[in-house]
Amino acid sequence: MMRTWRNGRRSRLKICRPSGHAGSSPAVRTKNVMRKCAILLCGAIALAACSPNQPTTQLANDAIIRLADADARGLDPQIVGEIVSVRIASDQFEGLTRLNAKGEAEPGLAHDWSISNDGKTWTFRLDRSLTFSDGRALTADVFVKALARIRDEKSGSPHVSLFQIIDGISAPNIRTVSVQLKFPFPQLPSLLAHPAMAALPFHRIEAAGEKWTADRPLVTSGAYRLRKWTLNQKLELEANPEWHDGAPKTPKVIWQPMDNMQSGMRLMLSKGADTSSDFPPSRLAWLKARYPELVRTDDFLGTYYFAFNTRRPPFDDPKVRRALSMALDREWMARELGATGNRPAWGLLPASLAGGVAYKPVWADWPKAQRLAEAKRLLLGAGFNADRPLRFEIRFNSSADHRRAAVAMATMWRALGVEANLLNSEASLHFDSLKRGDFALARSGWIADLPAPENFLNVHRSDTGPQNYSGYAEPEYDTALDAALAQPDPAKRIALMRAAEARMMADSPILPLYYYVSRNLVQPRIEGWQNNIGNVHPSRTLSIRKP
Repeated sequence: MMRTWRNGRRSRLKICRPSGHAGSSPAVRTKNVMRKCAILLCGAIALAACSPNQPTTQLANDAIIRLADADARGLDPQIVGEIVSVRIASDQFEGLTRLNAKGEAEPGLAHDWSISNDGKTWTFRLDRSLTFSDGRALTADVFVKALARIRDEKSGSPHVSLFQIIDGISAPNIRTVSVQLKFPFPQLPSLLAHPAMAALPFHRIEAAGEKWTADRPLVTSGAYRLRKWTLNQKLELEANPEWHDGAPKTPKVIWQPMDNMQSGMRLMLSKGADTSSDFPPSRLAWLKARYPELVRTDDFLGTYYFAFNTRRPPFDDPKVRRALSMALDREWMARELGATGNRPAWGLLPASLAGGVAYKPVWADWPKAQRLAEAKRLLLGAGFNADRPLRFEIRFNSSADHRRAAVAMATMWRALGVEANLLNSEASLHFDSLKRGDFALARSGWIADLPAPENFLNVHRSDTGPQNYSGYAEPEYDTALDAALAQPDPAKRIALMRAAEARMMADSPILPLYYYVSRNLVQPRIEGWQNNIGNVHPSRTLSIRKP
């Protein structure tokens, strides 16, 4: 018996008045007034450039301008790993599956697939006349090569661990792809939609090596292909003339880097761009009140937390970790600290990945006085008291949000007699320290690659390596997670995933604070945008409303 999934497819300017001061001549007063007026006039012109009533750019009807928080770091989808580069790669490269406007997996280059009874063998069937954007035939063997290249140490791909669930890929014929899994994995269609496992032009990679991404236009398999890239200015995509689904809804997409969220917000308010992937969290309420038609927020596949270094004192003792966790007022931190709409978190998995109910310990609903009393008892049991207070550093990378979180925690812990100092460092240095285990308590967090609970939970296995920043190593947790991974039944699988999470959170190797929300600005002229937990909005699903 085979279960088959099939898709039928297919500002006002202030008037300057003379107001000289005593002791100055009329000429001097006049010159001073003129200089002040000139300064005010220049300021007004600058403000007008950012005024919503004075557009800086006339948006074209054949192109969507999308703001990103950084420029792409590369074009090879198997080598790049940060969000911006992955989004741009997803516009250009398509795999056996792809994500739709709801962030859900759907058929991509494969028109259907079937699954074996044990859930470990998936068979995908390709469309008959697939080609790359240069007209070269696209056959099943490209997916065999894609997995092999990801796993080749010479490639330096950061996505090796993401595809560990795959035991192997074969191509029985030019139109069939067989994927063998180590364990049942119901989210395989979402995983295969990642551009790292998309159809890449190996005929160009084998001919040009790493320089294959220098082709203009770039040879692609998705809805768009790169036409021009001006570093730190813009990246222009045009429709792929050979795309199997025909012409995309919008023939041209421009990705524009904007690393300053305030500047990006102003450009959106001046109607200089169509979409923005972020805005200053502190401006959320202001934007909702004044520009509700632009604001799009939703729950997101991410959890903000700090990691304890469980390898050495004082945080090798779970009693100390639990005590600090109990003393925090997460409701206040999520509601007041940033006023960004984030939801308080006591566990790792967002509710949407945990059967609709996020983890919450019994003590979370205790009155503050009861939580503090229990936290003091735990610290006393670990050997800390007024004569021997608990002292450590809170490490975080440069960000006002991270600093506010660290300050809030340090302040709340004073009620326990805890002395926590702050240590701020640049991002690369910060995360290098985490990988080396050179910290006591450090800002961390996780944004999932796909909507699967194991994508969060696998990070904390004892055999994960440097990415397991806390160094948490508990055999019982590993065993609980293995049992969940081996379960093919979706409902039982979720229950076992929640049990594994509860086992880990009882040990508190991490200190969750809140679940992320996505923050976007979208012009009313854009159609097809649908909020979703993955914050996935492929350009091919967007269009421009006709005037």
